[in-house]
Amino acid sequence: MDTENCIVRKLYVLVHGCCHGAWCWYKVKPRLESAGHQVTVLDLAAAGINMNKIEDFDTFSQYSEPLLQLLPTIPPNERVVLVGHSLGGLSIALAMDKFPQKIAVGVFLAAFVPDIERKPSYVIEKFNERTPAAEWLDTEFSKCGNRTSLLFGPNLLSTKLYQLSSAEDLELAKALIRPGSLFLEDLSRQKNFSKEGYGSVPRAFVVCTEDLIIPLEYQLWMVKNAGINDVLEIKGADHMAMLSKPQELCESLLQIAIKYA
Repeated sequence: MDTENCIVRKLYVLVHGCCHGAWCWYKVKPRLESAGHQVTVLDLAAAGINMNKIEDFDTFSQYSEPLLQLLPTIPPNERVVLVGHSLGGLSIALAMDKFPQKIAVGVFLAAFVPDIERKPSYVIEKFNERTPAAEWLDTEFSKCGNRTSLLFGPNLLSTKLYQLSSAEDLELAKALIRPGSLFLEDLSRQKNFSKEGYGSVPRAFVVCTEDLIIPLEYQLWMVKNAGINDVLEIKGADHMAMLSKPQELCESLLQIAIKYA
């Protein structure tokens, strides 16, 4: 990697998407660390090895609590490069809204990115409108209290999330994914993210060109809707760019950090 990227140590916090966990960053974390940076990966509530269950939570804020607890521990003189993948985009947006002073830049990796004009649920609602039920293939949905939980099926994983990832990474996902939720019901009741909080933090978006679950045209629509000007593209990346294109993703994150952190 370019040694210029290593001059100043950056702090990265990497946030996974729905049904996944900290494990999905196993290729990116050591690459960033080998470039001299500090990297934290975490499991959101009821994800990865977090022992809670999805049915134990009523709100998206509770689900995102591990991230919300981490940011106040960041030293006062440092700010993080906060990266959210997929549904993790809404978790980092929530964190940006609550702790804008802790974050140098929010990076949305093929992620749901909200605006400040509408409810946090808006980008998921628009996504659902354009995604027929049949496109979810063998995903299992179930009512879970006042929300709907979901678990990606092996066919969806192999054809829409991991279609360009290795067979080994697909098998890892099959073994480790856990039920999650889009928390649509709760997010539709929450206030808009604020201009003073979320809207005050620089934002960048990393586009995955071969994403079949959040397709390219929807990624670009969200970029325009949220008014994000800093957009990087990873050609040939499926939805799981951290696994299918880890080197390219790492280079993109280093490039963003040099600009903002």
